[in-house]
Amino acid sequence: MEELEAIAYEIKKCTLCELCLKRKNTVPGEGNTTAKIMIIGEAPGKNEDLQGRPFIGMSGKFLTKYLEKAGLTRERVFITNAVKCRPPNNRKPKKEEIEKCRPYLVRQLSVIKPGLILALGTSAASSLGIKFKHLSEIKSRVLDLQLNDKKFKCLVTFHPSFPMRFPSARDSFFKDIQNAINLSIKLPT
Repeated sequence: MEELEAIAYEIKKCTLCELCLKRKNTVPGEGNTTAKIMIIGEAPGKNEDLQGRPFIGMSGKFLTKYLEKAGLTRERVFITNAVKCRPPNNRKPKKEEIEKCRPYLVRQLSVIKPGLILALGTSAASSLGIKFKHLSEIKSRVLDLQLNDKKFKCLVTFHPSFPMRFPSARDSFFKDIQNAINLSIKLPT
């Protein structure tokens, strides 16, 4: 889709924050441009930075496994991140970095028009303008968002790295993915 390619080109040329200084590649996102579910993560890691593709490292393999377990392939979703360049040493993106990338994310959402946004973790939720103090306040809830002139449904869950490290969170993570899929099926197209 030409609009998404134009956004990806702008991201590739972006110098709005310091993350551009050490990146190997930008990671604008990939997937189905008419997806009913758009997945938003935190930031590219080392593998993503090297290849320019989102969620291809350990967290990505874990996410893909749980999507497939719930009956959804990566080819049916669009996957991106709150920030499009790798933060040094895989640190969490800073608030100002998320804010600099936010217009790209909002434009991607406007083009793809997903029925549901699956936000993975606090950085993803923050990038959508969701206000909260702790993830537990918003996790597993379906939220109504207004981004520019468009309305979206959003379900927030853990970033995959959390249930990878803490197996006790895996059932909850899986249930959230199942709920996201079930909700996206019920939403009007």
